[in-house]
Parts: sequence; C-alpha cells; structure tokens
Amino acid sequence: MNKKYIICLILAFSTVFTSTAAAGENSNWGLGFQQNGEQPKGNADSGYLKTYDAVYVGPADKKTIYLTFDAGYENGNMPSILDSLKKHNARATFFVVGHFVQANQELTRRLADEGHTVGNHTFHHPDMSKIADVDTFKKELTSLEELYKETTGKDMSRYYRPPQGKYSERNLAQAKELGYKTVFWSLAYVDWVKDKQPGRQQAFDKLIPRIHPGAIVLLHSTSKTNADILDELLTRYEEMGYRFGALDELYE
Repeated sequence: MNKKYIICLILAFSTVFTSTAAAGENSNWGLGFQQNGEQPKGNADSGYLKTYDAVYVGPADKKTIYLTFDAGYENGNMPSILDSLKKHNARATFFVVGHFVQANQELTRRLADEGHTVGNHTFHHPDMSKIADVDTFKKELTSLEELYKETTGKDMSRYYRPPQGKYSERNLAQAKELGYKTVFWSLAYVDWVKDKQPGRQQAFDKLIPRIHPGAIVLLHSTSKTNADILDELLTRYEEMGYRFGALDELYE
C-alpha cells in the first residue's frame, strides 16, 4: 500500500481498505485515491451500497459537487458558512446531532429556512456499528427527528450519516427499513480538531486537487478554517466548471 493510500484512509477515519464490505462485518468508511480529479474507490462499492439506498459518490460523468457538513456543535463558524453558501446559491446538507439542535435553535431554523437539507447524524453520536438492538438504533434516529420537528415545525430529511463513518451491514439495512438513505462521502480532510486547524493553503491542497465529478464533500462546520476559506473554495470549484447539487438529485 503506497503513501497516498495511507493518507487518504486516515483522512476518511479508516484503518482498513478492502474492495467491498464483507456481509455482517463492522467497518470504518474508507477511501483510496489513485489519481487526482478522479473518483476514489470506497471500501464498499456503489453497487453494494445501492441495495441499501446508500451512496458515497454521484455520477462520474457530471461535474456536480454535493456539499455536506457534519454539525456536532456550534463553534461560532456556522453563520459565516451559511453566508458563503447563500452568496454562491449553494444548497448543502447538514448532518446534525441532538446537542447542536438543542443549543442552537435559531441556527437550526435558519438551516431549514434557507433551503438547506438537514440530515440525521443521530441524537448522541455513538458508534452505531456496535448497536445490535433494533429499538436502540431506531431511537437514536427518531429522537432527533422529534427534536428537529419541535424546533422547526418541519420534518427532518431522511438522510443518515453514521457517526465517524462506522457502520455494519445490519446498520445499513436498519436505516433503510426506517426509510433513511445512508450518505457517506468521497472527499474529506482532517478539519475537525479544534486546536489543530489546518492552514489555509493546507486546506486548499487537500480540497482542490482531489475534487472530482460527483463528489460528496464532507466538511465539519466546527472548523474555523472551513469558515474562512469556504467562499474562495466555492469560487474555485465554480471556476473549474463545477455546480453544486442537492442530495435529492442522486435518488431521482
């Protein structure tokens, strides 16, 4: 395994890379990049994921980017992120947890009011691959649904992202049974450590060369770097000929 593979797997929170997920086994979502500008390979292929209404990347023949943010807590960056998205008329998907909604009701309502998709990142952000009990798995999702409805008056979109990308075939099946579509990602970088934020150029070095048609980009809204660079990042993507799409397009 070469250095590029190792780096990419770390960035995707993964320690193991295989061509497909083995049935019944717990796994960490992982990616392998071979060529800049081309879609990476996931450790579960698109055909396997499709059987569970799960995705990690869009069509390879369309220069569309699907922006997603994981929102565990508010670190003062969300208003700037939303302003940049609004400037570019870009609709993103925000995967929120219970604490974020409880502590940031106005921001949560702003997400909904400005046309962004709000997806389910579970109420407590546990390792879902270790939850075997169906009722416990269900409660992590439905508790957040109920809180979001109480806060915004709107139903939560049925998109689910497993915390830390940890999943099992059982999880994928359970999510599908609950009417959820599981969304992984095809581009991410180490942006979530509050006290070790990447520099501006470091971020661009990760996010520009590896962008690709159909990319589902994972960014963390807690990242000050992301808030600082987002306007320029979106501008540079547009200059490369990309448009920003909504996750709904992947299921049309």
